[in-house]
Amino acid sequence: MRKIAVAMAKGGVGKTTTAVNLAHGLASQGKRVLLVDCDTQGQVAKFLGEKPPYGLYEFITERRDDGQYIARNNTIHPSRRNLWILDGGIRLVELKNWLGEQPREIRQTVLAQKLVPKEGKLDFLIFDCAPSWDVLSVNILMAANEVLCPVAMQGPSLQGLKTFFRYLQSAQKLNPDLRLEYILPTMFDRRTRHSHDIFNQLKQYFKRQVCDPIHYNVRLSEAPSFGQTIFEYAVRAQGACDYTYLIERIMNHGDRQE
Repeated sequence: MRKIAVAMAKGGVGKTTTAVNLAHGLASQGKRVLLVDCDTQGQVAKFLGEKPPYGLYEFITERRDDGQYIARNNTIHPSRRNLWILDGGIRLVELKNWLGEQPREIRQTVLAQKLVPKEGKLDFLIFDCAPSWDVLSVNILMAANEVLCPVAMQGPSLQGLKTFFRYLQSAQKLNPDLRLEYILPTMFDRRTRHSHDIFNQLKQYFKRQVCDPIHYNVRLSEAPSFGQTIFEYAVRAQGACDYTYLIERIMNHGDRQE
């Protein structure tokens, strides 16, 4: 099973868009995927048009609002064929507090210890990460072994990438198996020189990791309003083509590793 964290130390770069479309695209290829929303905004379920009764908070603590026990299997919400989600949202604030109260020696690895599917049950774990750096963020990077970093081709995006590298280097001291495998240029506008300049800089410094860009595409921003992925909303749109290329690259990487 491959465990991929979609992470970046900056908001508004397309993390949730990437996590949702990547997860659904892999599921459509027959891969069994669990998508974990690790952000207090809880956008994953909204993007997919779902309203799960439980989520990551209940999965980790095994407790409902009323304090009653709940089995972890009952917190995982089926969304599409081969695709399940663990919801995020405001309850993650309480989860962070709960994690902070755990013994120091296990505090950073609770998620890795609990998110262990039975052999053959899942092919991919996809984590949609928040842009913050806290105890939950550390738990995610302890549980993952690959990182996909979306970088918007606008604004001071490279500064966010530098900040994220500091986070990543700290995490790699605790999890040597964690690798930055993909840098995904997002919001690429072929009409602007700025997009091309940032893209060329990324290719210069990260030749192996840089993926084909996700172009600026209005259909990508419209799809969540209908609770659909780009493959459901506008399968012929540029955004669908771009994410198809990403999915193929990730699946081929897995084949080479095996």
